[in-house]
Amino acid sequence: MSFKLSLFLSIFVIMEEQRKIKLLGKTPDELKQIATEAGLPAFTGKQIAQWMYQKKVRSIDEMTNISKAGRENLAARYEVGALPVIDLQVSRDGTKKYLFPVSCTHVHGTNAADTASDLETSAIEAVMIPDDDRRTLCVSSQAGCKMGCKFCMTGRQGFHGNLSAGDIISQYLSVDESDQLTNTVFMGMGEPLDNYENVKRAIDILTADWGFGWSPKRITLSSIGVLPNLKKFLDETRCHLAISMHDPFGQERGTMMPVQNAYPLEEVLDLIRQYDFSGQRRVSFEYTMFQGFNDDKQHADAIIRLLRGLECRVNLIRFHKIPDFPYDTTSDGIMESFRDRLSRAGITATIRASRGEDIFAACGMLAGEHGEKA
Repeated sequence: MSFKLSLFLSIFVIMEEQRKIKLLGKTPDELKQIATEAGLPAFTGKQIAQWMYQKKVRSIDEMTNISKAGRENLAARYEVGALPVIDLQVSRDGTKKYLFPVSCTHVHGTNAADTASDLETSAIEAVMIPDDDRRTLCVSSQAGCKMGCKFCMTGRQGFHGNLSAGDIISQYLSVDESDQLTNTVFMGMGEPLDNYENVKRAIDILTADWGFGWSPKRITLSSIGVLPNLKKFLDETRCHLAISMHDPFGQERGTMMPVQNAYPLEEVLDLIRQYDFSGQRRVSFEYTMFQGFNDDKQHADAIIRLLRGLECRVNLIRFHKIPDFPYDTTSDGIMESFRDRLSRAGITATIRASRGEDIFAACGMLAGEHGEKA
């Protein structure tokens, strides 16, 4: 079966199943209400949560401590709602890229009271990165992205909609390594803080005793710095934070990242300095290096000035060449010199190993396209 036909059939199935309500992404209290409305005991809500988040079942019929009649009542209106994998690519370094079909909410307007929305079908990707005994899942929070960073293939495809909390959590359930995952990063398609309510709900499920039971230390959220929701994230979670810096000079950063005009890097740093990162919680700064643009001593020294006194890490990232973009990858030697200059100034700096570039799974390369287009 061709990739395009597989995608079409998967989306058709999703559209047919939209008549049913997804259970995935709901809390025990919400599931309790669903259970009682279906004529089941209230404690069934807790059982449903355990089956989905701890035992990771994909169908109501697998919830065998619920009566058969009860399961039939539930299945008449509800489904677990885990996304099917419609394509999988494996890199020569062991990295795996999964493709999922989604129907995501596209909200019109910016007023919180404006609830008008529609559904748009699209495709998203999640990347599983193996490293010795670690299995890290890089998850998507949106289909596409509206932030428009010029060096990112996700941003180039535009914005197709927000993922629900259930579709975010589904990525953890649907990958082959579901039971082996040790860490996760919200660094896939989309800006997590532009879909904060659903991302926060997903984090709650990952960290709750009734959910996955993960420590917040296993979770890192990456953002370009959406200030209002960044403050919420810092106040409401204990997860690690990674800020996409990519250039210490505001004017230059603005040519690459339009968000600089709305939320300047200096204001993002002012907010971060109000929080304590001297303990187990970490903040890091992502810095993609472009040859002849942001990889000289002037830029390194500007980073040193910006981050002076802040307990943090800088991750230097190799740029992965994409079509119709004028800059090339910085050489290893220059990256190492840049790293060493930061290190001598007391800033912990590392060069991130590039993973999955051959299957377009590396940083900035996710675009929801597999099969014939890959």
